[in-house]
Amino acid sequence: MSSRSLPYSTQDLHYDNAKFRHRSPLKVITQSLVTSRIRYSCGSCSTGKFLMLFMLVGLTYLIAIKSSNGSTISILSNGSVVEKQQYVKEGVGRLRKIWRKPPRLPPQLPPDEAKNISSSLEKQKMFWISRQEKVKDAFIHAWSGYRKYAMGYDELMPLSRRGIDGLGGLGATVIDSLDTAIIMGADDIISEAVTWIDKQLRERIEKKGQVNLFETTIRVLGGLLSAYHLSGDTGTTSDNGRSELFLEIAKNLADRLLSAFTSSPTEIPFSDVILHDYSAHAAPDGLSSTSEASTLQLEFNYLSKISGDAKYGSTAMKVLEHFRTLPKVEGLVPIYIKYANITTDSCDNSPHSGQFHGDNIRLGSRGDSYYEYLIKVWIQGRNIDNQLNYLREMYEQAMKGLRNLLVRKSIPKGLVFVGELPYGSKGHFSPKMDHLVCFLPGTLALGATKGITKKKAMAQNLLTPDDLENLKLAEDLAKTCFEMYAVTSTGLAPEIAYFHIEGDFEEGLDGGNKSSDYINDIIIRHNDRHNLLRPETVESLFVLHRITGDPKYREWGWQIFEAFEKYTKVDSGGYTSLDDVTRIPPSKRDKMETFFLGETLKYLYLLFGEDDVLPLDKYVFNTEAHPLPIFESKDAA
Repeated sequence: MSSRSLPYSTQDLHYDNAKFRHRSPLKVITQSLVTSRIRYSCGSCSTGKFLMLFMLVGLTYLIAIKSSNGSTISILSNGSVVEKQQYVKEGVGRLRKIWRKPPRLPPQLPPDEAKNISSSLEKQKMFWISRQEKVKDAFIHAWSGYRKYAMGYDELMPLSRRGIDGLGGLGATVIDSLDTAIIMGADDIISEAVTWIDKQLRERIEKKGQVNLFETTIRVLGGLLSAYHLSGDTGTTSDNGRSELFLEIAKNLADRLLSAFTSSPTEIPFSDVILHDYSAHAAPDGLSSTSEASTLQLEFNYLSKISGDAKYGSTAMKVLEHFRTLPKVEGLVPIYIKYANITTDSCDNSPHSGQFHGDNIRLGSRGDSYYEYLIKVWIQGRNIDNQLNYLREMYEQAMKGLRNLLVRKSIPKGLVFVGELPYGSKGHFSPKMDHLVCFLPGTLALGATKGITKKKAMAQNLLTPDDLENLKLAEDLAKTCFEMYAVTSTGLAPEIAYFHIEGDFEEGLDGGNKSSDYINDIIIRHNDRHNLLRPETVESLFVLHRITGDPKYREWGWQIFEAFEKYTKVDSGGYTSLDDVTRIPPSKRDKMETFFLGETLKYLYLLFGEDDVLPLDKYVFNTEAHPLPIFESKDAA
């Protein structure tokens, strides 16, 4: 059977209920008599007849009591109470009436046991709070290394104990970390970050040269806007004028970033901006990543809302409006788009400008956050603008295409994964899945319930068949993402994995953990074995735990956190990326990405915390994990 004929389906499940089939009490008695082979001669004597009658009466009575329509209460290890009903045949019920026994009441928990349940729940809460504190300790340790050796640089090289600028020199780690510190209540770090922003960031924005539009928007602009909201609107930390400082600098930065849109001959913005002179230019090949061009709207929309200036949001939204008009493959799109044709000295708006380039379709690098922002931008603004419904429709169409064209199962154990189409829908299927794809389980779950719990959505009959299928796929993919960690010797995932499918397997490229059930399902090539401290898997665990309430997502998150602590922590301060997760000890790369503080540790902290902190039906997280409030209808004015 061809791979095209094997779309993911929840209808593949089959359950054999044979061992639960019911046998009537009469049948039990009859079989017992036949099996016991009682001699007929025993019945010929009066004593034998009496004993047989006595045995029958006693046996029937015991069966009737055993099969009674009572209920039992089981207390699970997590403190939850589960009531199990047992159903009884009519004949047994009638037999009990003949004996006129009073009805049995369900067992009641003694007062002491009820208190124990409450105490158990409280202990469980405190248990996860203690783990949350471990994550906060890790954040403080990461910041301490950055502050000592790299303050003001974009990133820390923890082994070399120095800083490096790779993101335009705007102190990206400071701003990426700020809302994490606010959420954790790390007041010393907040104070240090705010002081640096106040004294240094304005000047850097006015004097710096080239920055990447996408990276600067999601990390720096997004970080400033989230800090603005958390400082001024939620009461998480005292304002002291901080929120206005963040808004002022955010507007200054955004005004310069807008040149990427206004300089382009199409609706697709240029990728690079020269901050000091409000200019922008195209990349040498005239191409932009699809994800980079389409992952700017949450930030600019929110800036328009709080500043009262519509230009930010309206300019950024033109990109998605343009994407709406482009041809797609079952809702899926190539990973490159051409914003201009490059000639020797100018840009021209030819018929091919503003169109997708190439056929490569994937949800990994250069494609990922396009799909994420389709649903998140709609969630952010749906309460005040029903004209955004086209984004939800584009998302839903894309997820159908995903299930049909990209989702497969590995062999021999059947892990569900998302592959790639390097040459489009008519080319061959590649069983390659970036760790970046592990954002998808969280996005699928968020798209299904719109941030409320699965239980509430089911009770209100809010989930469509597609929602249910997406939610099932989300849980299956989350397991696969976790197994990408568990299959390695270090317990940390590689940057890229391949999956064993029929006719496609490479010997000797397993993850090193021979005890893993999926050692033969996941293939890790030598060039793909590095780990950059990425957040995508723990992001999805956080979202799925909030939506499903399943405690396994917390347990998986804790295992991942412990592996980070064991293999990436640097004693002098900070955490480092790794070269090879399949070997112990792993070789190290000497780089702490900003997203480790801004995303990975933030999502772990929220995963272990209370659900009413930044609830998913009130906040939407940008692709760099900066929480922004969902617009309420009362804010329409």
